[in-house]
Amino acid sequence: MTVEELYRFLEDKFPRALSAEWDNDGLCCAPSPAKEVKRVLVALDPTAAVVEAAVRGGYDVLLTHHPLLFRGIKALVPTHAVPAKLLRLACAGVSAMSFHTRLDAVSGGVNDILAAKLGLAHVQPFAPEGEVPCGRIGVLKAPMDANAFAQLAKDALGAPAVLLAGEGTVQKIAVCGGEGGDFVEAARAAGADLFLSGRIGYHRMLDAPEEGLAMIEAGHYATEFPICAYLADTVLEADPAIVVDIMPTTALHTL
Repeated sequence: MTVEELYRFLEDKFPRALSAEWDNDGLCCAPSPAKEVKRVLVALDPTAAVVEAAVRGGYDVLLTHHPLLFRGIKALVPTHAVPAKLLRLACAGVSAMSFHTRLDAVSGGVNDILAAKLGLAHVQPFAPEGEVPCGRIGVLKAPMDANAFAQLAKDALGAPAVLLAGEGTVQKIAVCGGEGGDFVEAARAAGADLFLSGRIGYHRMLDAPEEGLAMIEAGHYATEFPICAYLADTVLEADPAIVVDIMPTTALHTL
């Protein structure tokens, strides 16, 4: 299977039609589209350490959730982070591709995995009006105290810490991995007792107890990293002969 064939396989699984208009994922670096893919490195983020591991490890493809070329670059020179990583990959013959908001929205993707890890049943998509339905809302088997659910979420996601706003009993839970602040009102309108995301925002969290919607910030990384195993499995579905490894992001530390 070539680089181009692998990308087409993944794009069929995760259609661009599901992407947010502002997104810029896809195949961003392909020095040799016809190159045979023997090794793929999967990561949540294309950090400098991940890029270096892809090059030094002899990988043919770096596959990430977050795009390398999220914003436009004005010069392909190694004095800034993104161009430097792009040059490093291209010069080493390593292709890079990512699947971002479409992987949030697709069935079985980021937010379905997040809902499953939290034990939600009867899960349905939701989103602000006119936006891609990235979020998920479902119910716990039985009502829980908000503090107990926060502890459950921390343990289930392997998060170093979670931030809880609000109290009382919760059962109908809305989730959105990553940066979910824009989904707060949609979660409330959908009847959620609690909204969990990676990041929601200080002032929204402060207002939560006063507006009847408990909220949990569980960390951008913790809410999205589980998608890496799913991406690795999807590559193996495309070609079981490909060697696939997963690399965690270690650029940020909780002290």
